[in-house]
Parts: sequence; C-alpha cells; structure tokens
Amino acid sequence: MSWGEAASDLLHKKVDKDNGNVPSLRRIMEMLDVFGLFGVKIDSLPFAIFDTTAGSETELQAVVAGEKNDVDLPITIEQSNYFANIVRRAMAGDTTRKIVTDLERFLNTNTENVWEHSWVRFSRKLLSPFAEDIFKRDLLADKEHPSKGQREDVHKFVFSNEGEEFIRLPISYLIKLCLADVLGSQKNVPSLIYRTGCSLMHHFLNDNTSPESFSFHVVPLRPDTGMGKAIGRETAKRFLLTHLLIMYGNRKFSLISSGQKAMVYSSPHPPVRLKDLNNCISDAFYRELFMNPCLSDWSRGEAKHEYMHLCHSVLSRSQLNAVAKLREAGIISTNLVVFPTTSNISLANNGTHISMGSRILSKYLGDKSSGLNSSHEKFIGDLVIKIVEHFLPLFVGTYSAAPYRLDFVDMHPERVLGFLPHELDYTHLRMLWRRWQKKADMKIFGRVVTPFGPDWLDRMISIFFSLRGDFIPDFRLVDYLVSLMSTEKSPALDGTIRNHDRLKRDLSDLGVFDFRMSIYLLYRLREYDVMGFSGFEGRHYSLFENLEEDMGRAADLQNLLNVLAFKYIADGTALHEHIPDDPFVESERRQIIFGSAIGIPTFFVRHDTKNIFLRRIIEKAAKVRSSRRYPGYLRVHNLEYRKALLKILREDAADLIEMLRLEETMDNLSLRLEHPENHAAASRMTGAILDIAGAKSSLQMNADDFNKAAEKFYRTELKMRHIKEAFRLLEEDLSRIEAASARDRPAMRNALQFTLNNQEASRFVSIAKRKVLDEEISTGELIKLINLILISVDNDKSQSQVTFNKELSEKKDASPVY
Repeated sequence: MSWGEAASDLLHKKVDKDNGNVPSLRRIMEMLDVFGLFGVKIDSLPFAIFDTTAGSETELQAVVAGEKNDVDLPITIEQSNYFANIVRRAMAGDTTRKIVTDLERFLNTNTENVWEHSWVRFSRKLLSPFAEDIFKRDLLADKEHPSKGQREDVHKFVFSNEGEEFIRLPISYLIKLCLADVLGSQKNVPSLIYRTGCSLMHHFLNDNTSPESFSFHVVPLRPDTGMGKAIGRETAKRFLLTHLLIMYGNRKFSLISSGQKAMVYSSPHPPVRLKDLNNCISDAFYRELFMNPCLSDWSRGEAKHEYMHLCHSVLSRSQLNAVAKLREAGIISTNLVVFPTTSNISLANNGTHISMGSRILSKYLGDKSSGLNSSHEKFIGDLVIKIVEHFLPLFVGTYSAAPYRLDFVDMHPERVLGFLPHELDYTHLRMLWRRWQKKADMKIFGRVVTPFGPDWLDRMISIFFSLRGDFIPDFRLVDYLVSLMSTEKSPALDGTIRNHDRLKRDLSDLGVFDFRMSIYLLYRLREYDVMGFSGFEGRHYSLFENLEEDMGRAADLQNLLNVLAFKYIADGTALHEHIPDDPFVESERRQIIFGSAIGIPTFFVRHDTKNIFLRRIIEKAAKVRSSRRYPGYLRVHNLEYRKALLKILREDAADLIEMLRLEETMDNLSLRLEHPENHAAASRMTGAILDIAGAKSSLQMNADDFNKAAEKFYRTELKMRHIKEAFRLLEEDLSRIEAASARDRPAMRNALQFTLNNQEASRFVSIAKRKVLDEEISTGELIKLINLILISVDNDKSQSQVTFNKELSEKKDASPVY
C-alpha cells in the first residue's frame, strides 16, 4: 500500500478516545465548511487568505551601565546577608575561600561596567502624580481588592536614604512607569494620546527575569499589507517605544546623573558574567536578585512572583535529574561528572513568540450552533502541531539564531546537553551526542574524548592537542527546556482533552516538571476558551537580525504551514495515525530540530519508522543511505532534509503559495538554504560578531571572547540596526497619517497639533532620529517622539479594525480557488 493509499484507508476510521467518541477529522472539516463541488476550497481553510491574525511576544536583555558603587546589583550583593554570611563562613574555615573570591571577582573586575539585569534606584519625588498613582496601585496585594492593603514585600521597592524616600525597580517595570510618567507630565494631553498610552501599559510584562512585551494590537496578515512583514513592523515599533521610554527614564529620573544608565536590547543568551555569578551563588539568592516581582498587570503580583520562583526551582531540579538520565542512557559511563549548580539560569534566555489566530476557527468555536467545540479544536489542533513540527528545521538558523561558542572545557555532556535528556529518547540522544562530538572534533589519536573535570587539566589538554570545542548556530534551543517529551501512558499531542494535565502529572512524578506549570512545547495550541481566539503559537524563534525581513518572512512561512496542515487534514493526507503518539516517534522528528540548532550535518531515522509523514519527506530527500553504524536506520543529511521540505512546499502548497502571494518568500527561503553564508540569519549575525571581535573564524577565538563579542554586538550595533529600522517604518507611517488626518481624522489632527505645533511629523522624526542615535536628545523631544508613536499605534489599531470590517465583503466577492 502506498503512502497516499494508507492515508485514504485511514481517513474515515472512527477514533475512540478516553474522553468520549470523537468525530472523524473529515466530520470536523465538514463543520468548518471547507469542501466544495470540486473538493477542498482552499480559500475557506483556516489561515487562508484574509483569515490570519497575528501577534508577537518579545523578551529583551536589560542592563545598567555604571560604576560598582552607583549601580543597584553590586550594591545589593555587597549589602546582602548572603555575602556577609559566606565571608564569615570562609573566615571560620566552614567553606572554601574560593566562593568569596569568585564573588569578589564578579564585583571588582567588570571592565565594561555593564551590570546585566540590575535594578535601578531613584528618588520617589521624581515621579509625576499619575505615575505615583500607578505605582501605588501596583504595590497592592490584590488589585481587585484594594482593602487588603499593600504587598508584604514593599520594603524591596521602597527605602529611605538620608531622610528621602527612594524606590528601586527592575527595568521591566521601569518601562511601564516611564510611560505613565510621560502621560502624567503633560498638561491637557489629548484623549487619543492618553487613552492609547494607558492601554499600552498593560503590554509591558514584569514576570520573568527579562523585560517582556506583547503586541499592541492584533495584526491582520494580508497580501496588501505585506503579510508577515506587518507583524515585523509592529514588533519594530514596539521595540522603538521601549527604547525611547528607557531613554526618558534615564533623564527624567536622574539615572544618568546618579551613575546609572539603563539599556534594553535584543539578546538571546544569559550573559557570560551572569553565568559566572550563577556559579558562585545559591539558587535562593539568584531568585532574590533576578526573579522579577510581577508588579505589573497581575491582580495578585506576589502569587505570580511565587510561581516564577517555582519555575526556576523546578528547572534547577530538572537539570540535576537530567544528569541521572545521561547515566542511564550510557552517555556518562564513569563517575567523573561535573555536577551542575543548584541554580539554573535558562530562564534568562530570550526569544520571540509569534502567535497566529484563525478567524474561521474562532468564529465557529464562538458559535454554539456550529457544532464545533473545544474537543474538536483539541483533536485537530494537536494534529496540526505534529505536522508543523516536521517543518520547524526550516526556521532554525535560517530566520532566527543564537550564535554561541563552547570551549573544549565546556563540552561535558552534563553541561552542554542541558535539558535534552527530557526532550529526546535515549537512542536519539546517544546518536546526537556522538555526532556532536564528531562535529566538534573531540579526538586524541583517533579516540573521542570528553573533558576530564578539573578546568586546569582540561585547558592544558585543549591547548596541547588543539581541541577547540564547537560553535553552535542556535544555542538557545539547546540551553532551554523548549519541548517536553511525552511518556508512554500520557501523549502530549494525541488530540484528547486534558492530555497536557496527564503528562504533567507523569513528569512531576519523575521529577522533570511540576503540575502547576504550563506545558513547554515548540509549537503550542492557543485554545479559544482560554485565549478568546483559536490558533497556534510558534515558540521556536531565538533572535531576529532584521524584524521586517527575517521576522516577516518567518511569519509568512508559519502562516503557510498552518494552512497547509489544514489542507493535508481536509484531503486526508495526514491523520493522527500517520504520526503516532509514541515517545520514540516524537523524539525521532524533534531530533532534527535540535540537530539543526547545534549544526550537526546528519541524523538517523529507522527504515521502518511508524511515522508515515516523516517517511514521505525522507523519500524526497537526496543522499539518503542505509547507516553502517546503526543497522536498520537511514542516514539523512540535515540540509537535504530541509531542501526536501522546500520541495514539498512547492509541490503540495503551490496553490496556497499563489493564494497567499508568497512566491517571493519561497524564493527567499531557497536562497537562505542554498547560500546560507550570505542569506541565513545565523551566518549574517556570526559575521557581524566576528567583525566586532576582529577575527576571521569563531573557532579561532576562545568561547568567552566570542560570546562577549556577541553580547557587545547585540548591545551596540544590532540595537542600532533595530532602532534605525523602526525609525524608517515610523517615518513612513507618519507620512500616511498626516495625509489622512488632514482629510478626515480630527482627533488625530488635534493630537499631532498638540505634539508638534504645526511642525511636519516626518521631518521632526528625521531630525530626532539622529539625536536618539547620538544620545543627545532632550527630555522634551523624547516626549514628542513617544507621543508620535502613540498616535501611530492608535492609527494602526484603527486601520486593523477597518481591515477586519472589509474582510467579510472581500471574501464574499472573491472568486473561489480550488
């Protein structure tokens, strides 16, 4: 029986699940009305043309530049009970002096005076009355019940110094407070600016180590607005506003004059110095220093703060359990192990999530008379995720990346394999580690070796035998728990309601996870009953070098894969049975993603894999042969696999590509695969980092030098690129806004008049841009720029609503495409 015949044979089979009798996939697609006279109506599929909405969530790096005696982080460490206690214990001989020495080295050898994730402190009297009111409300124990009074940890944020009241805040919360202060510092501010600014305050989150924000409005993805480029533009504008608010805070709250310069920028990794600090402090003290207090946008902030403590402690425990799994897998075969610290720093990794919603799915799920319900959404949604996961290697290093360097002394499996023992089956884990060792050329006289343990010994061996370690294109996907593997009894994606809860219970019993936490997946269903829309969230993105182009093209591809998955389901090409819910099968497809992140050139798949969908992809790939090392397995080149995916897209999604007008995106993807040195995100960023470092190859540098050069690139050149890109987009928007406001937008005309007093907006922005880049802009000019972005965001929201109102009529008038 052929692959297609197998699909047809299974199509109409009734599947009984433990939550009741679930209709066939065909019946669900009939409810969605995707079938016409000649088969599937592709323009009626979820995520087809005019159907997709999008939003993104971005995590940024935060730093404070300044001398040790002026910046909150070193001050807090030196004044802490923890520091005093370890000094006392070292003097008494109860602990090694090295702990104190390492901590003192962190405090006293910061040559660049950059303190990652430090808080800031300033006089409370500098707050405007409105910002003060916002701050007081956010200090409440329960914002919905103000009578309960303030949080119990208020002393962490408010203190007195020489009779004056000061506040200390994480930068993630400073951003929100700066926006409140901008609004409160202007008299007679127009309602358009005030209303928009107040609504945006809720989009700056304060729950994790890094500052986070999510889209200011729902973005429609349409050909006339550039499809995915629209979400890239929204993200760029949000980044610019964040940067300007920090600049405002540096001036208005006298941070610069007091020796503290706050900065935010895009960076995918925990900083090198933060990792060093984490190695010499306890997990509890790490949480005290770096876990954000969840002041903003949570009714009960302390409860959310405790949840973030839970996440950190669970991940720290989980990495310790991963070491035992490496022993069970045979990867660690001796007692020579470098034990991980009890504090895990992976929550300081920063990525971007792109969520896409389907108006079709949301409409039917919101209409009880349609017959479509949450069990149908789950049944079909899990299958879409399984299909899309096969295509995720197309994104890794191609559109986003996280270049990272590891020295030979770092290449302990218990260090570099991180959470992979919880994400891959032992068979695939062993294969991946062997191929990684080969890629890193970890051989002495033809025999593979790993570091022995003592750093001094490993460094000597590294120098003597020229063992240089490895370069990783996207280390964030390896260094973070991005996707939990199912258990035999509790599949994560079998389409049944509450399957995640059952899996979390199993993993909690195994010490891998905690039932109270949200499940970790590379691609996640956004359920209508929870989110208010139905769609999917891509969590596999690390760092985008260019937002409109890289992020925009990635969003195009994500949209295409969503609609292709529904097309496969509608025509019977893909069923749950084709991608069995077996941990080994799940690991088999995910190993390709992790191998892509590491840069491993090949992977292995069983000849008789039960994954019929994967089998078809591999049939399209070139250079596939039987493995000599692993009998019963096929040896597949990662690049050829990705080329096969592109070939399948051109064949199976040709009509969808034409409908969505993504021909250019496909050609661009081909260039990124065929000529990665010039077009792939990982290569472009690596080249820029090497330029900063003055080196020709990453392997010619030691890990610390490369990774610190990467941090400098993110903090300086890449930040400037993102700012310039955002300014260009803002100027284009304001030119259109001025033309529209002169015709029929009196509220917007009034807001522009208030801000600029008859000055041309695009001209003002052009002049102000140079002052921002040179950091010579005044507080007054910053307020004007921030007002203009708020006006632009209000216009974006209005235009999106107009678009949504047009879509039904456009869809009705459009000729059907089959």
